[in-house]
Amino acid sequence: MATPAFEDIVEDFEFLEDWEDRYRHVIEQGKAMEPLNDAFKVPATKVNGCASQVWLHPMIEGGVFKFDGDSDALIVRGLIAVLRSLYNGLPVGEVPKVDAGGELARLGLNDHLSAQRSNGLRSMIERIRDVAQENA
Repeated sequence: MATPAFEDIVEDFEFLEDWEDRYRHVIEQGKAMEPLNDAFKVPATKVNGCASQVWLHPMIEGGVFKFDGDSDALIVRGLIAVLRSLYNGLPVGEVPKVDAGGELARLGLNDHLSAQRSNGLRSMIERIRDVAQENA
């Protein structure tokens, strides 16, 4: 059920054999994102449970889910970009049905993130799901 944008990342990862290259690719994904407007970096959009500062700003337009985000850590910004590719553009009712763990496992992220980063990633996914469920 992955989006075409996420499938592109999976395809890129298949060509990158070394984990360090994959790690750099995730960081580059984050660098390519537009920064989140400072007006959205408020307590209501802050994600708790992350080692770094993380903000997610969800938007639902015409029943379609989308979010922007930002972090003060490059790798986390990259993880936000990966999550955006996984979720952005889905009908809001489909968002909670995405097996994020299974999809992200296709990238091998689980094996290479610290426990704190993994917990932060789970917190971001929970926030995304919660917002979608509230608005479905």
